[in-house]
This record gives sequence, C-alpha cells and structure tokens, in this order.
Amino acid sequence: MRLAAIQDLLQCTVLTGADGLNLEVETAVASDGMSAVLASPHPRALLITGLTNIQSVKTAHVADIAAILYVRGDRPNEKTIELALQKRIVLLGTPLGMFDACGILHAHGLRGVV
Repeated sequence: MRLAAIQDLLQCTVLTGADGLNLEVETAVASDGMSAVLASPHPRALLITGLTNIQSVKTAHVADIAAILYVRGDRPNEKTIELALQKRIVLLGTPLGMFDACGILHAHGLRGVV
C-alpha cells in the first residue's frame, strides 16, 4: 500500500518526507514498545505508534522501517523530526487512535508483521 493511500485513508498530516509518499509499504507493526519492534527487521514496513520521542525514529532506522505513523494527534519534537529527515524516514500523523488506524489499514489490505 502506498503511503499516499494511507495518508488519505487516515486523514494524515505529513510531518516529513512528502517526496516519499509514493513509497510502498508491505506490512505494518503497531506498538509503543520499541523493544518489541526491534525483535526482528521489518523492511518496507510502517510503524504505527503513539511514542513520539526520538527513540521511535532510532528504532525505525535500526529495524529498516520505511515510515512512522503517529496516532492520537501526537506530534514528535523538532529533534525527532530532524533525525527522521537525516535517516529519510517518512513521518505521518493521524488524529485516529491506534486501534482505529490499524483496523482501517487492515480492512484495506495492509497486513501485520508475522
């Protein structure tokens, strides 16, 4: 699923990486626990989280995650945004909660990481 489609489905604001909205993600992982995300690499995945600190971007980079979707209208600080720009990780924000965001994406064919 293209990030542009996710942006439309979830009423997302693009926080970084507007030029990367044509990127295709194959799976999603939803967690506020970054250690769970680090348990295995997730190439071409979308990380769905409410954790907006710099650790979310560091985790995404190590786990080979292409984009992060922040839920509940939460926004990362400038330091986090700067790191995402450096690492070329797309950041999106949605006013939806994690459960609703995951449900909508699943209903439109995006699958979770096994």
